[in-house]
Amino acid sequence: MRVLQSFPEGRTTTNPYLLQLSRSLSPHVEVLGFTWRRALTSRYDVFHVHWPEILVQGRTPARALARRLLFRLFLMRLRLRRTAVVRTLHNVRSHELSPQHDRRLLERFDQRTTLWIRLNSFTPVPADALEHTIPHGDYQDWYGDLMSGAPVPGRLLYFGLIRPYKGVDTLVHAFRQLGTAALDDPLVTLHIVGAPQTRDLAKRLQQTADGDPRIDFMLRHASDAELADAIHAAELVVLPYTEMHNSGAALLALSLDRAVLVPENAVTTALASEVGFDWVLTYTGPLSAEVLADALSRARRPRSAPAPDLSRRRWSVGAADHVEAYGRAIRSVRSR
Repeated sequence: MRVLQSFPEGRTTTNPYLLQLSRSLSPHVEVLGFTWRRALTSRYDVFHVHWPEILVQGRTPARALARRLLFRLFLMRLRLRRTAVVRTLHNVRSHELSPQHDRRLLERFDQRTTLWIRLNSFTPVPADALEHTIPHGDYQDWYGDLMSGAPVPGRLLYFGLIRPYKGVDTLVHAFRQLGTAALDDPLVTLHIVGAPQTRDLAKRLQQTADGDPRIDFMLRHASDAELADAIHAAELVVLPYTEMHNSGAALLALSLDRAVLVPENAVTTALASEVGFDWVLTYTGPLSAEVLADALSRARRPRSAPAPDLSRRRWSVGAADHVEAYGRAIRSVRSR
């Protein structure tokens, strides 16, 4: 079985989730990294896509136009060759605002999709569609060779791409209101690590911090070693997304044995039930200084287990489930 993935090979900034997927699949199927030449001319049984909107985006209008033309050819090729298309739904909806002509192309692509992979059972899929639920894998092996360290007392951490829906500005504002009187350790600090989507967003974050010496920024892409160091140094990882559905960042923090604070919803409640309520702390309503103080206090309490239970997140299990999903998609296409 030959599987063309929708991400290219060899980039240092590729999401480790995708790289771990490729690595875990390699003993079972032939995995091909994405290039347009390969997509249009090579032989493969399955095209596995993660964020299809990326395929039609370009940094300049000319590049975007070229991408759309290539995408139209690609759709024709998928139809003529009767290639199975598998899509992993990482979010309920795309966080990228696409032009109308791109949305029409993506709707045509959705119609060509054979099977939908959900990372949790709460993700909606099209009516009567083939679906396969495969939980998001952990990061224990990926970061296993990096040295661990003791947390810095009072250190709160946000890490990951910084986009408006992730609520980082709200976190900075709430933290600035956080006094130290209610905390055992007065040296409470906030570390923010990640590349902002725009320069304006970076500027607004720094303006919101208003020179507070307790807030430290690393506003760029962090290496694996830098990210591991930042997570190990945290007492609590805070992910205040306004739309929390699937979070690789939460799984990464848990993989390095750090508790996370996330908004309460059906998905995060199920994650807490799975890995341990001592490790996944939730809050309702808007993020506030009181919520942060309470969460830090809870994170310091003795836990019922020495580490989160990530047994359902092993990549060996996930790889087998992906191979099964690919087989189902191929059989469905060939039976039509």
